[in-house]
Amino acid sequence: MGLFDFLKSDKKKHEAAEKAAATASADYAAKYADAVSATKAAAERMAAAAPPKPAPAPPKPAPAPPKAAPVPPKAAAAAGHPHHTPTPMSAAHKAVPAAPAGGPPRAAAKRAYTVRAGDSLSSIARRELGNEARWRELYAMNRGVIGSNPELIHPGQVLTLPH
Repeated sequence: MGLFDFLKSDKKKHEAAEKAAATASADYAAKYADAVSATKAAAERMAAAAPPKPAPAPPKPAPAPPKAAPVPPKAAAAAGHPHHTPTPMSAAHKAVPAAPAGGPPRAAAKRAYTVRAGDSLSSIARRELGNEARWRELYAMNRGVIGSNPELIHPGQVLTLPH
């Protein structure tokens, strides 16, 4: 078998494969078309067998908002709003939450520490907070008093202690 014979046989194999692919493609298209038409037919049968849907009811009109009672001009002026009559859409009629019973909230008692000679933030944190690693927290709370250098504190400075 020569080189040309080999190429001819290869060409025949290639043509046969293309023909088989074309046939398979045509079979697929036919099956797809059959499936589409079967689905449409089934949908039409189901729609015909279903009871008709009732027409949607028209929406009910919203109830009219209550009318505000007119305030006589003298009473309005006495109440502190001389030219305004509250309406349902104004903010004047809305409830304002009452203040909590017991008066205003008390501020938590802040602890303070006055720096003594020989103190450092870590020694203060160890003695007052129980952990010398909390010196950073102490510095963060008192940066305005201490300044930009946490290693430089002066006797007499009053530091606020965290809880």
